Amino acid sequence: MTNVLRVAAYAVCIRGAGENEEILLARWVSPEGNKHWTLPGGGMEHGEDPVATTKREVDEETGYAVELTALLGIDTDTSRFPRPHGEFAEIHSVRIIYAGTIIGGTLRSETDGSSDLAAWHPISEVAHLVHVRLIDAAIELWRTRPALGRVDS
Repeated sequence: MTNVLRVAAYAVCIRGAGENEEILLARWVSPEGNKHWTLPGGGMEHGEDPVATTKREVDEETGYAVELTALLGIDTDTSRFPRPHGEFAEIHSVRIIYAGTIIGGTLRSETDGSSDLAAWHPISEVAHLVHVRLIDAAIELWRTRPALGRVDS
């Protein structure tokens, strides 16, 4: 088994207030073709700053320019994925989560990337979407702003 550390950075972009709050999401397409909503963001390139990663990924996946306004926290996860020749990889994901404000651009979907659709969704409806757990942790971080920047599971 191979152990892999993946560091990624994401933005929680909220617009509206109260019952009209919406969150910006990107629909991730897994290598198997499964589709799950996630936050705009993704893996850091070697030597890249996490703020730069987040801005680049939000632009690539949604067409928007984002200003990051706060570090909300860090979420971690471990998953086991199949590799070629019957092997498996244990992936430890470290996900840096920022609050962000859209400052420009036009909503569009990514082409030739890991996501196929970008859209605003009412926060109240996120639970009904097919989505990754990261969104739930990020919304909790955005709402509670815990001192240690983590949501206890």
